Amino acid sequence: MKLPQSVEEVAALLKGQNYISSTSTSTIVFLAIQMQRPILVEGPAGVGKTELAKSLAKGLGVELIHLQCYEGLDETKAIYEWEYAKQLLYTQLLKEKIHDLVRHEDNLSEAVKKVISVENAFFSEHFLLPRPLLKSITLGKPNVLLIDEVDKSDPEFEAYLLEVLSTYQITIPELGTLSAKVPPMVFLTSNAARDLSDALKRRCLHLFIDFPTSALESQIVRQKFPGLSERLIGRMVKAIGLIREMDLRKKPSIAETLDWAQALVSLQAQDLTPQDLTTTLGVIVKYQSDADQVQKKAALILEEAP
Repeated sequence: MKLPQSVEEVAALLKGQNYISSTSTSTIVFLAIQMQRPILVEGPAGVGKTELAKSLAKGLGVELIHLQCYEGLDETKAIYEWEYAKQLLYTQLLKEKIHDLVRHEDNLSEAVKKVISVENAFFSEHFLLPRPLLKSITLGKPNVLLIDEVDKSDPEFEAYLLEVLSTYQITIPELGTLSAKVPPMVFLTSNAARDLSDALKRRCLHLFIDFPTSALESQIVRQKFPGLSERLIGRMVKAIGLIREMDLRKKPSIAETLDWAQALVSLQAQDLTPQDLTTTLGVIVKYQSDADQVQKKAALILEEAP
């Protein structure tokens, strides 16, 4: 694996995966690689936070390890758990061996000591089921660890996560401390469902991905749908920009823009008419109250589009 040696190489690597990045995004990714620091990526839903990590992993040719966060996430889902069913099966298979081990012991205490002496055999890596954090730490080669929507996890898990990202170590009581031979490239994403701790933010480089500029959004649409006419791309992007200026519950992101472009391609639209806008509103906005607002101003929106 050859790491990019400049901001321009990062931008080119991402573009090779159809991810068009801004200069600030490419710069932070480059610095994170050079400084071996996690990146905390914040911004509205659908602006490409998760896709950034996926594109980097694919561009570098390394494994992407994905941890999806949610309320109540615990260590058995994030770090590791023991395969108790497998342990039980082996216990049944070795039942006779255990009997042979203790059959000559008349003293219960001594028999228990002998059983305890082989207890570690059932708490070895053979029975360990790694979850994303442990898998990333112990992989032994470069990988991208994506900790998605970290703001949905509990503060207690966030505190543990901070410890892991500070040392790239995980302690398993039965096995000891496992350290990363090759620290992963870490991306944490947040939709600001709650405020993250200053300690976690201090550990990470910060990247805020906002709605793209008109020029960048046009470039992204052009890259994804090269068959679309420049006029249609221009009108779409201008219309989306005007819709984002409205007081909506959820403003359309670049994800909705791309979905809209695909919808217009499917409908074989050559231009953007008020009817096109109103009949495809379900692609752009996700709440009926938002759709009502946009529909009332559909003609005006398209009048202002070039």
